[in-house]
Amino acid sequence: MSEPTARSLAVDLLRGMTLALMIVVNMAIDDERSYGQLLHSVWHGFTLTDAVFPAFLFAVGASLALSIERQRAAGEGAFTARVLRRGALLFALGVLLTWIPFFRYDAITDALVFVDLAHVRIFGVLQRIALTYTLAALIAQRFGSRGAAVAMIGSLLIYAVILPMSGDLSLENNGPRALDLFLLGPAHLYKGEGIPFDPEGLYSTLPALANVLGGYLAGRWLMNRGTNGASLQRLATAGAVALAVALLWQWQVPLNKKLWTSSYALLNLGIDTLALAALAYAADLRGWSMGRRFFEPLGGNTLAIYLLSELGNLLVSRTYVGKTNTFEWLHATFYAPWAGAKFGSLLYCLSYLLLCWTAAHALARRQIRIRL
Repeated sequence: MSEPTARSLAVDLLRGMTLALMIVVNMAIDDERSYGQLLHSVWHGFTLTDAVFPAFLFAVGASLALSIERQRAAGEGAFTARVLRRGALLFALGVLLTWIPFFRYDAITDALVFVDLAHVRIFGVLQRIALTYTLAALIAQRFGSRGAAVAMIGSLLIYAVILPMSGDLSLENNGPRALDLFLLGPAHLYKGEGIPFDPEGLYSTLPALANVLGGYLAGRWLMNRGTNGASLQRLATAGAVALAVALLWQWQVPLNKKLWTSSYALLNLGIDTLALAALAYAADLRGWSMGRRFFEPLGGNTLAIYLLSELGNLLVSRTYVGKTNTFEWLHATFYAPWAGAKFGSLLYCLSYLLLCWTAAHALARRQIRIRL
């Protein structure tokens, strides 16, 4: 692809690679039996897993850049309505995914108890995608690439200023937690950290918006300049500069995925821009096909396969073989005895990824693309 185009194999591959890694890290059995890079940082720090969600948001922005002109051709009113409808459906799907299977086991009464909406987590992965996609699309529609660039830089700088002003950077006393507790109450927050605190809460959506806008700007750059040596070199340079600034900035603003600090958002912007430039060079410009057959089907039906993976994860974690949940039973029966706890856990995750890929491949063979 040497001329501007409305499609990029590189973006499909980036989506597919990100989804593949997301499935693997989401299926990690627990902290003790997983490799460190397949776990999120406990608090400050950065692991491979911490790069997954920002890359997903970056890919959302790049995909928006490739489709926005076609969508706007129907008129600005129709475009706005479609964006708002899609964002609302994504958000609702996220809440529904959190709510499923609608019942929990009560050890005191030894019975299944219905979980009403008053005790359902409101924010989450799909909800953050919904909010940042909607905001990015509306900003791009109204203000174009220059407005998107201003909004991207502004969101990072504003968050860097207001985050330390609204609390410290500890788990207990940070500003994002305080705001979510005030708006939603503890019953609607994630409790995986030991206390009510949501790493995908409303406050930290602001810097996450920068990752979507960065993906949009990178995608527009490829659209406007074409995939050629000069344009990819400039794109890679922008990524390298962002990476260098983030590595320096972390000494003042620590890298923290759960707070989505500005240095963390910028670091991932640099990594993802470099990754997109490398994929565009390899796949779109040079025609290299290594990994294409595996990652392209995942990138073609990202939402559907993500939902399938999450529903499958719920199934194996909420069903039992005897007194052991299916997740633990599969690991203990088929993997751990010969591969060990950690390597067995990794093999289990890869096996699950292969199962998800089989579904994606079946959809791709039938040229089925599921979209909202």
